[in-house]
Amino acid sequence: MRKFLLSLMLLAGGCAAGPDYRRPESQGAASSAFVTQAIPFDPTAPLPDQWWRLYNDPALDALVRQALAANTDLRVAAANLAKARAMLSEAKAGRLPATDINGGVSYGDGVQGGGGAFTQDQAQWSQNGSLSVSWEVDLFGRVSRAVEAARADAQAVEAARDAVRVTVAAETTRAYLDACAYAFALAVARDSHRAAQDSLRLVTAQEKAGSTSRLDVERAAAAAATARAAIPAMEAQQQLALFELAALIGGTPADIPQSAKVCALPPAPTAALPVGDGAALLRRRPDLRQAERQLAADTARIGVATAALYPKISLGGSGNVFRNDSVRGNDSLSFSVGPLLSWSFPNVSVARARIRQAKAQGDASLATFDGVVLTALKQVEQALTGVAREQERLAALDEAQARSQRAFDLANTRYRAGSIGLLDVLVAQTALLDAKAAQAASLQRLSSLRVDLFRALGGGWQEGDRP
Repeated sequence: MRKFLLSLMLLAGGCAAGPDYRRPESQGAASSAFVTQAIPFDPTAPLPDQWWRLYNDPALDALVRQALAANTDLRVAAANLAKARAMLSEAKAGRLPATDINGGVSYGDGVQGGGGAFTQDQAQWSQNGSLSVSWEVDLFGRVSRAVEAARADAQAVEAARDAVRVTVAAETTRAYLDACAYAFALAVARDSHRAAQDSLRLVTAQEKAGSTSRLDVERAAAAAATARAAIPAMEAQQQLALFELAALIGGTPADIPQSAKVCALPPAPTAALPVGDGAALLRRRPDLRQAERQLAADTARIGVATAALYPKISLGGSGNVFRNDSVRGNDSLSFSVGPLLSWSFPNVSVARARIRQAKAQGDASLATFDGVVLTALKQVEQALTGVAREQERLAALDEAQARSQRAFDLANTRYRAGSIGLLDVLVAQTALLDAKAAQAASLQRLSSLRVDLFRALGGGWQEGDRP
C-alpha cells in the first residue's frame, strides 16, 4: 500500500493535462521606435509612472493624488480584485484534504438493532456521528491547472485595476487642464468684449458729435454683441470641466477644488515628452497585460477540460458511530479506508466537447491579445501625430494673433487720425477676435491631446502600489 501511495504522489507531481502556456510573441513593430518622430518628443526616455509631474504644477499633483485615493471607479476595481484573489484562494484549497463531519441526536421508538431488524418499540435516545477525509491525487493536473487559471484570472483583474488608475489619472489631468484652458479662453473673450465696447463708445461719441453716421454705430454695436456672445459659452465649458473634476476626485458638484477655480492658464510640460519605444509600451500598458493574463487563464482551462478524460482518484477514509440502548460497544463503530476512483469512460463525448470549447476560447483570447497590441500601437502613433501637428498649429496661431493685434492697433490709430473708415477698424478687430479665439481653442486642444498621448503610453500606475 505504501508503494502504491508513493507512486501516485510521484505521478501527481510530474503530469498535467493540456498545453503549457507560453507568452505569445509580440508584433515585430512593437519592439522598435515609434514611426512618428518630432521635436516635442524624446524617444530615448521612458515615460515616468507619475507623468503628470512633468507639468510641475503642485495643484495638479494634489488633485491626482486625491482622485487615486477617493475615485469611486477605483473602489469598484479594488473590490473586484479582492474577489478574484478570494477565488484564487478557493482554487488553492483543492490541493488540501477535504473533510466532512456530521453528528446528531434523535429521539424515537423505532430502534434498529445489530441484525438490521426492529427489536423493540420503546422510545429512546440515539446518538450518531461520522467523519470522512478525502484527498484528490492530482494525477492529471486538474487541480493544478484550475489554480493556474485562477491565478491568471486574478492577475488579469489586477491589470484591469491598473487600467482604471491610468484612466483616472488621465481624466483628472484632462479636467484640470480643460478648466484652466477654458478660463484662459474666457479671459480672452472678456478682453475682446471690452475692446469692442471701447470701440462702440468711441463711435457713439463721434455719432453724437456728428462726425460719423448711424451706420457705423450699428456696425460697432453688432461687433460688441458678437464678442459678448462668446462669453457664456466659455463660462459653461469651464463650469462643466470643474464639475467633471469634482466627480473624479470623489466629490459632489459643490466640492469643486479652489485650485482649479483660480487656474487661469493651462500648464505645459517643462521638457520634451518622454515616450520610449514599442517594447516599453508593451511592458507598461495594463490592458496588454490584462489580455495576456486572460490568454494564460484560458490556456490553463484547456488543461482542466482535458483532465476530465482521465480517471479522478482520491484517497480517503471514513468512520461512523451509532449508539443507543440497543447498539453499544463494537457494534456502534464502523470505518472504511482506501482509494476511490471516478471515471466517465467510455462516454467521454461531454468531456471532448468541453475541450473544444476551451480551445476555441483560447483562440479567441489569442486574437484579442493580438488586437490589443495593434490597437495600442495605433493609439500611440495617432496621439503622437495629434500632439506634433497641433503644436505646429498653435505656433502658427500665436503668430497670427500677434500680427492681428498689430494690424488692429494700426487700424485703430489711423481711424482716430481720420485716415481710414470705421469698417477697416471693424475688419481688423474681427480678425483679431477670431485669431484670439482660435489660439485659445488650440491651446485647449493641445492640452487634451497631450493627455491622450500619456494615456495611450499607459502611464499612471506603479508597481509599488500593488497590495
